[in-house]
Amino acid sequence: MTAMTVQPVMDFHVRLAPRAGARERLLAALDDCGLDRAVACAGGTIDLDRLSRQLILGGHVETDAGNDAVLAACEGTDGRLVPFFFANPHRLPGAYRARAAEFRGLEVSPAVHGVGLTDPRVAALVDVADTFGHPVYVVCLARPGAGVADLVTLARRFPQVNFVLGHCGIGNIDFYALALIEDESNIHLETSGGYTCVAEAALRRLGAGRVLFGSEYPLQHPAVELAKFGSLRLPPEQWQRVAWDNAHRLLGEEKP
Repeated sequence: MTAMTVQPVMDFHVRLAPRAGARERLLAALDDCGLDRAVACAGGTIDLDRLSRQLILGGHVETDAGNDAVLAACEGTDGRLVPFFFANPHRLPGAYRARAAEFRGLEVSPAVHGVGLTDPRVAALVDVADTFGHPVYVVCLARPGAGVADLVTLARRFPQVNFVLGHCGIGNIDFYALALIEDESNIHLETSGGYTCVAEAALRRLGAGRVLFGSEYPLQHPAVELAKFGSLRLPPEQWQRVAWDNAHRLLGEEKP
């Protein structure tokens, strides 16, 4: 735990809903946990009751995410909050292309918008991300066209794009996801929500250079995810890569 408290940490996945005080609450949570920076994606695009129902039964919304609110919240933080564009595949990719220079990465979520990773509309968005050098954060589902194997197919089509598989794969004990992405060097793993055993296996199978610390705040408090890694008692050099170096490399930033 000592190494974790003395090294800087970047949370690679938090959400910001377009609600009053959301930025202040996020920054306070980062301060409370000693986190230095965070990658912010739009939250509140779908009601959580409906999202949980869609995860089981299917369905989708065509609602645009609050990307403007994310961008506004990140402004004035001196880079502490890093904005990602949450794309709506039901819109033409020009909507992302027109705004891409203002953001640092892309998120696509079949869980929210119901468009699979095999859909040409997603490929068109990733093509824009490729142009702008953006990493692509993806949430997979146990559903045809939206699984981890489909992400592998997409990543092979765009070998120059860095993909981030969110939440340790599908569910919280997805060792199969690790097997699927093990040989795909442009797919990284963000660990929020996954069991400790999966995070530990990811470090062993993928290497510390492909694992990213994330929390999914405010749905999960960063302190919970920090405790998960604290229990693993990582060597300081491994924790630095997971908590800091990998995120900055994917963002195209020089190592501080």
